[in-house]
Amino acid sequence: MIPELESLREDEIQVMLKAPVYVAILIAGADGKIDKSERREAIDIARNKQSRSREQLAEFYKLVSEQFETNFNKLVDDLPSGTEARISAITTELRKLNFILPKVNKNFAIKFHASLKDLAKKIAEASGGVLGYLSVSYEESRLMELKMIKEIE
Repeated sequence: MIPELESLREDEIQVMLKAPVYVAILIAGADGKIDKSERREAIDIARNKQSRSREQLAEFYKLVSEQFETNFNKLVDDLPSGTEARISAITTELRKLNFILPKVNKNFAIKFHASLKDLAKKIAEASGGVLGYLSVSYEESRLMELKMIKEIE
């Protein structure tokens, strides 16, 4: 177990572990559909997070990456298919972090929140533009700041 999560209940740990998956689905599906290339890109970005994330988060993302693809596919199937309903359901899940993050080490919480925003940005940039890079749609841009998760103070 990751030391920073030891103070959490099992259901809270699951929210933390699924948060990157929810962020990936939120951004990949912002335009109303999640195609195969967006699924693949989200999965690849999440896998790379374990090697490129801040040192304190490397172990966390290692755990996340073990189940990321399975969780991604299951949640895409389980979440509402309509864009607004899916965004609403994901927003509700991500808001749970506002009650969980204050329970963990502050430094870890700040880095975790920043890493979720970074994940959102990378997925948004990967899904559009010239050769698929460096363009963010309006739908993605309004979501990628993850305003439903409060900044850690």
